[in-house]
Amino acid sequence: MKKALLAGSLAILALAGAASAQAAWPERPITMVVPFPPGGPTDLVARVLAKQLTDQLGQTVVVENKGGANGNIGMQYAAAAKPDGYTVLYNTSSIALSPNLYRSLAFDPVKDYAPVSSTAVIPLVLLVHPSVPAQDTRTFVQYAREHPGKLSYGSAGAGNVTHLGALLLLRSLEIDAVHVPYRGSAPAMTDLVGGQVQLMTNTLNDSLGFIREGKLRALAVTSGARSEQLPDVPTVAETVVPGFEMGAWQGVVVPAGTPAPIIDKLNAEIRRALQSPEMTKQLKAQGAQALGSTPQEYAAYIKSEIARWGEVVKAANVKLD
Repeated sequence: MKKALLAGSLAILALAGAASAQAAWPERPITMVVPFPPGGPTDLVARVLAKQLTDQLGQTVVVENKGGANGNIGMQYAAAAKPDGYTVLYNTSSIALSPNLYRSLAFDPVKDYAPVSSTAVIPLVLLVHPSVPAQDTRTFVQYAREHPGKLSYGSAGAGNVTHLGALLLLRSLEIDAVHVPYRGSAPAMTDLVGGQVQLMTNTLNDSLGFIREGKLRALAVTSGARSEQLPDVPTVAETVVPGFEMGAWQGVVVPAGTPAPIIDKLNAEIRRALQSPEMTKQLKAQGAQALGSTPQEYAAYIKSEIARWGEVVKAANVKLD
């Protein structure tokens, strides 16, 4: 009897200790894994969020870049982390692209993560080199259709959102162009500016400088509404493909098994951060739109995006392994 009472007491103490640890979270620095190299469009937004969360939580949120394989290396790393709230993954739409592109993954994007919240979406912008004789989307479509297979488009890599986004857009416009994949957006943009490729759909925050300097021409944005940064550039939907909307979305997930109280607290802090004046200012400067959601809403959205992009990948017969 005494042994049973002792075991019961120890179990109660253990549960109380676990609850206390969750309530006190965070008690030490948090690692935010970014599955892409430093300085890229994803990294820029993640670092703004990390700084804001550091201020709010009173604990440092350290960004750790683990790029490679369209984000799969970083995603695998985060999935294998201890589910204690001290490792979070700043994910992108790649979490919905990879299961459709790779026959074998070392992680399951649905089972191995617990969604926390969406954070932001960055519209893509259809860019052309100034040598392309088109000042707007309609004349571009006409020119491209008259020269099938003569235009080439760059991307940050095969299977990247800049590849599949362009593929979806070009298929919608019934345009035949040649895909040229690069190792990241920087070399792709360098060749686009140099005229080695003629077009690209890239994230707005990665494109604004080239547009404002006149090195590239922006024909349309893929968001549902015009961008405040490019108010004179129309949307794809209002010009050539009614209802078309697409963006490079981002969010935060944690390893599956992370306690619900920690997820709820992190969700509340992320949504608070997204509404802060400083973060609003920083996101706006990068052409990003703040989102924010419940964990359940974000889980449903990820699943819907996996299904959406699965249709695009299947139709184009794109496989990376």
